[in-house]
Amino acid sequence: MNKDQVKGVLKDIAGKLQEDAGKLVGNKEQQVKGLNKQISGKAEKVYGDAKEVIKDTTKHS
Repeated sequence: MNKDQVKGVLKDIAGKLQEDAGKLVGNKEQQVKGLNKQISGKAEKVYGDAKEVIKDTTKHS
């Protein structure tokens, strides 16, 4: 697991917490910010996953 994967997962979790907190207090802005953070985190994790695949592929070539 590389740093992009870890950062992506953590950002996704933080976004879920932010979204839930926004729902709890009825703050739509925080909900949207949380959703955006989740999307960003998922994208960062996918980027990290791709880097791992490339690294593994070049290692075995």
